[in-house]
Amino acid sequence: MDTTEILKKIRKIEITTRKLVNEIFSGEYHSMFKGQGLEFSEIREYQTGDSFKEIDWNVTARYGHPFIKKFKETRELNVIFLIDGSSSTVFGTKNMLKNELIAELTALLSFSALSNNDKVGMLLFSDKTEVYSPPRKGKKNALKILRDILYYQSKNKSTNLENAIKHIWSLSKKKSIIFILSDFITENYEYSLRILAKKHDVIALKINDPAEIELPQAGVMHFTDPETGEIFSFNTNKKKLREQYNDLNKKRDDAINESFKKMNIDLLSIQTNKPYINELIKFFKYRVAKRK
Repeated sequence: MDTTEILKKIRKIEITTRKLVNEIFSGEYHSMFKGQGLEFSEIREYQTGDSFKEIDWNVTARYGHPFIKKFKETRELNVIFLIDGSSSTVFGTKNMLKNELIAELTALLSFSALSNNDKVGMLLFSDKTEVYSPPRKGKKNALKILRDILYYQSKNKSTNLENAIKHIWSLSKKKSIIFILSDFITENYEYSLRILAKKHDVIALKINDPAEIELPQAGVMHFTDPETGEIFSFNTNKKKLREQYNDLNKKRDDAINESFKKMNIDLLSIQTNKPYINELIKFFKYRVAKRK
């Protein structure tokens, strides 16, 4: 993809996701991510309807009539995206590639965060950290993150989520919202992820293509493993073969879902061939309801 194409794609994603943020999504984001605490706002005279719990008794005693102390929620949060940039994300058989969907989701969440005055950062990884952008405010930073996701071509084809988790743990001193966007075609990350989730609010978005879930009946098909380079062929007309493939993928997905459930980390699967906004809104509402 050349530079002109990248810029056009960035502009298109920006327009699409900003519209979704402004018209649909920003309220859901604000509801889910409350501020991290309270800070002093003002002391003023008591008014009808104020809570007795807010009365400042020291000031009240000094002036002889009730005053209350008001606090406001500290809204500013750090939102960090752990982005899978390995070769397996450069794949798609329907509407878009997985890495394009990752970019669009990141843009939507970034602009939602910025609309709430939060800081946005990113760590793009393969089997090592490829790009790190510390949390910052501003549209310019969000567009840089989007450009990095679309433009960057990793020379390292495999995935090591565990390394990425350990790296972000060492970098993030302040409690943060951490979105992991990946196809999770990787292993041995569960222990590190469990530790990360004890300090931060971790949310996993699992990106799938329909061909990875269910093998189509399309005759002899040739496949190349994007991470190992291994080439193999299947006769997809064989029903038993398709059933075995589909069963293996279901068992793998079930194992991932069970693992995240045990870690108490919310996981949402999103496919390249389906609209995602309603699924995201439903997911966010579920998280809000669960915390009440």
